[in-house]
Amino acid sequence: MKRILISLVCLFACLQITLSQQPELRFNKDGTFKIVQFTDVHFIYQDPRSNISLERISEVLDHEKPDLVIFTGDIVFAEPAKEGMETVLNLVAKRNIPFGVTFGNHDDEHDLSRTQLLELVQTIPGNVSSTVPGISGTGNYILPVKSANGKKEAAILYCLDSHAYSSIEGVDGYDYIKFDQIQWYRENSMRFTQANGGTPLPSLAFFHIPLPEYNQAAADEKAILIGTRKEKACAPQLNTGMFAAMKERGDIMGMFVGHDHDCDYVVNWKGILLGYGRYSGGNTVYNNLPNGARVFKLTEGERGFKTWIHLKDNEIVQRVTYPDDFIKK
Repeated sequence: MKRILISLVCLFACLQITLSQQPELRFNKDGTFKIVQFTDVHFIYQDPRSNISLERISEVLDHEKPDLVIFTGDIVFAEPAKEGMETVLNLVAKRNIPFGVTFGNHDDEHDLSRTQLLELVQTIPGNVSSTVPGISGTGNYILPVKSANGKKEAAILYCLDSHAYSSIEGVDGYDYIKFDQIQWYRENSMRFTQANGGTPLPSLAFFHIPLPEYNQAAADEKAILIGTRKEKACAPQLNTGMFAAMKERGDIMGMFVGHDHDCDYVVNWKGILLGYGRYSGGNTVYNNLPNGARVFKLTEGERGFKTWIHLKDNEIVQRVTYPDDFIKK
């Protein structure tokens, strides 16, 4: 028991140190804030098939010059995970761009656990990833984006661990976001809203495995869907109410995932944009879409955002504006 307490104290101390060293996220002087989402890099260290992922990440970063990069899971796909993770994340670190990581179902299948992976990520300059002790999963954290003048929080980014595989007997497939994670989100959402005079702050959410609502939305003939859907969303069989909580709180404009390599669409579902990033990896796993990234552009004071897909040779496709492009005339 004593050893456990000492370990927890050390973990908390390291977490506090890491957080104190994290770069501050802030809207630019022109009122904009740009995010690049890479997902499913599936990087294999020293495997030539992974070279294209490094090329695409570098190209996107150099052209878009984002204020933040978010990796939504399945970054590494083989041992050694340490060298693989460092190779990918150092592309961002050497450009002095802040980055956050959420884990997928494959990241910890090799030689490092989720906790060990997060500890590694936190040693890389520019990291803004963290975790909340006592909450299910590794890598639940919140990234406030401050106003251009730095005086207040102007937008909120929620990063969640969507776990890996179901551990419930009789329920196959993928795991789900847990009830304590949902409560953690609700409490923090309420806190930010109260601090903003009762008005929810514009917010986005990032995690790896899509919610069951992705399939509901895609099956609805009345829903506006833009982009590519070549496979059904591999969502959990059980629905724990994450979407309902976000809808009830009224702050989330959109949620963005990875996991399904042949999807890059966005679909409006009951006022929240459900979206995929673009597969960012090489030919190490199944993929039928050229690799790339999703880009977001937020504007301070606006409840909405622009997003697009960035491909090879700086080709830009699927430019959309939320909510304008999803309002039926």
